[in-house]
Amino acid sequence: MKRLAIAALSCALAFPLAAQNVATVNGQSITQQQFDDFMNLLIEQGAKDSPELREQVKQEMTIRLVATQEEQELGLDKKPEVAQELELARQGILVRALLSDYIQKNPLSDAQITEEYNRLKEAEADQKEYKVKHILLETEDEAKKILADIKSKKISFEEAAKEKSIDPGSGAQGGDLGWAPNTIYVEEFANAVATQNKGELSNEPVQSQFGWHIIQVDDVRDISFPELEEVKPQVEELLRQKQLTEFQNSLIEKAKIQ
Repeated sequence: MKRLAIAALSCALAFPLAAQNVATVNGQSITQQQFDDFMNLLIEQGAKDSPELREQVKQEMTIRLVATQEEQELGLDKKPEVAQELELARQGILVRALLSDYIQKNPLSDAQITEEYNRLKEAEADQKEYKVKHILLETEDEAKKILADIKSKKISFEEAAKEKSIDPGSGAQGGDLGWAPNTIYVEEFANAVATQNKGELSNEPVQSQFGWHIIQVDDVRDISFPELEEVKPQVEELLRQKQLTEFQNSLIEKAKIQ
């Protein structure tokens, strides 16, 4: 079983004692309520209820309680570095609880999700994808020579890529980089791709941090934006993160910070 979450266990052990106990460790009880609450938390996180899981949870809760008792006996929780970690963990739990509470009280509507989707779609409206091939060489002179050979048809682009390119991945594929927006490439390469027409070979080698590129743009197309239902969970998560960021910023603005 995966290591049980310390924070979750700490919450479980913090509940008031109930009449029925799962175990008693050095006179301190692990109640049925504590056990059930912790099991429910694990199940909510995706664990499957089973006799084996219940036995593992019982053993883990017992081990943790024994360790906690020993720690308290030694007074380790009074050490400054331990106290600091405990305080940071407490703050983290409270922040997560606050954000979870905010999410529950401020659910996103379908209208908000659709509006965000349309905004993202509009932002991509003018974006293009390019089917690009390139040959990467170490020196400008070598790149110019191979480019001239390709233009004079002494060698094909694909053959030159396989024989000469120092980019082994694309070189083995005849220089093919596949379909992608030019924004994924380094700036010099991206600018060259954007200024070339469909089917055009670069007039001159293009230098980047990797070397000298001979570039050919085989095709260009508009980016196909997926339908809302295909990306709704991702759009909702993006919108949720914006919402939580705005909430946290509002708390900072209201706070008196000196």
